[in-house]
Amino acid sequence: MPDNAVGAAADAGAGGVADRLAPVLRPVRAGNGFEEALEQILQVVRLGLVPAGERLPAERQLADRLGVSRVTLREVLRVLQEQGLVESRRGRYGGTFVLPRERAAGEAELRRRIAGVDIEDVLRFREVLEVGAAELCAANGLARDGAARLHRALDGTRDAPPSDYRRRDTLLHLTLAELSGSPSLTARYAAVRATVNDLLDCIPLLVRNLEHSQRQHTAVVEAVLDGDAEAARAAMREHCAGTAALLRGFLAEPGDR
Repeated sequence: MPDNAVGAAADAGAGGVADRLAPVLRPVRAGNGFEEALEQILQVVRLGLVPAGERLPAERQLADRLGVSRVTLREVLRVLQEQGLVESRRGRYGGTFVLPRERAAGEAELRRRIAGVDIEDVLRFREVLEVGAAELCAANGLARDGAARLHRALDGTRDAPPSDYRRRDTLLHLTLAELSGSPSLTARYAAVRATVNDLLDCIPLLVRNLEHSQRQHTAVVEAVLDGDAEAARAAMREHCAGTAALLRGFLAEPGDR
């Protein structure tokens, strides 16, 4: 086939893929652009909407469809490439191509571990508890020692190496739950957080997400210390939504939503 014919066929194919994905891809919310864009493209790949060997739409098309910058989209595609889901090819007919999925032993073990977990239920309950704890802390105010504990917990996440980040992240959230003044909330949060951590252990630790989480942590703590219950609720809800987007993207089975 002549080069110009190959190019025309490739362009037509790319347009067909974009049309096929139109009902799936949607503009992301501003607060969690990276996480939500990753969630959506992961679902496209995991649902098989772009078969192995086929090319994803061009970066410009994807970025416009999702409402994110090209820089953010490239970070998303880099994560997918690191996970062995896509590969980038250079040249005139290059682009980002979906790779065949091999259900390795590691993925089988992951599925076994989360088989009995209702991910949506866990994420909803976690959000209710987290948002409620942040609101209570802000509305009721913190004593000096409580504020100091919260500052130390936040500082601990800032200084944490990636290998220890999730433990210190857990301690920060548990501190907020304890400072809410409700032992029942604290106990239930500890239980649901254990399940959330099991799920988080099944997905990669992403530097972009950690940086984003830290900004959100800071916003939550500042709102709590300012006594701004509405801002604390909003910041915590946004933070929970980012984590939920990643977990749904990597773990949720089609039809779970």
